[in-house]
Amino acid sequence: MNRPEWLSAVDPSEDDDWEHGSEPRPRGRVELDREGAERGLAGLVLTLVELIRQLMERQAVRRMEHGDLNEAQIEEMGTTLMALAEQMEQLRDHFGLSAEDLNLDLGPLGSLLPRDRA
Repeated sequence: MNRPEWLSAVDPSEDDDWEHGSEPRPRGRVELDREGAERGLAGLVLTLVELIRQLMERQAVRRMEHGDLNEAQIEEMGTTLMALAEQMEQLRDHFGLSAEDLNLDLGPLGSLLPRDRA
């Protein structure tokens, strides 16, 4: 049985329960690397920002379809959303994350972000 990635910081010799199929109970020293922690935190924050960005984009489309926006507002919103999408791509590149890395698997509920947009 493969150990999950989140458990990779635990010394395997300290965790003999994992090999027997039971839940792991780390008893040893946990070694964290700064780069991995930074990347994990960046991934979490960027996931939340991407979720909000997509929600804002959907709301903008709804408002446009309902005729709530004039041409100038539509142009400004489109420009802003495109700039945010570009910034997200730059941040993902900076932290070595792909769009799929930001898409959390929610188990039976599916994925957090639509697969075609993540």
